[in-house]
Amino acid sequence: MIKQIQVNTTGQGLFAFTPKVEAFVEQSQTEEGLCTLFIQHTSASLLIQENYDHSAQTDLENWMNRLVPERDPLFTHTLEGDDDMPAHIKSTLTATSLGIPILNGRLALGTWQGIYLWEHRYGSHTRNVIAHIACD
Repeated sequence: MIKQIQVNTTGQGLFAFTPKVEAFVEQSQTEEGLCTLFIQHTSASLLIQENYDHSAQTDLENWMNRLVPERDPLFTHTLEGDDDMPAHIKSTLTATSLGIPILNGRLALGTWQGIYLWEHRYGSHTRNVIAHIACD
């Protein structure tokens, strides 16, 4: 079973979309299997992260922005703005796909885990994530 999930972003940051994936798993009626998520973009990424304390997300963003600063003199890909090349690097350092087991009809996420799209660009975007459920 395959579904395209859209995630709207409003600039750089982490955008939770766990409920959309949970609804897809429930609709599939899969008891045991694997849910694979794949983002169809090169300037955003996917991650599983703490969903309880927002400061963990803020710290991740601050750390990544320090690691990959804008306007690095080594960048030659600059036509699309100061945030574009750093966004490509950030998505390379993180993940473009995730695999989450399905157990007893539910995503096997830990207590404080949520699924996030990490937007690395400033502008608002509609990002497409392909969700695929495979079972025995």
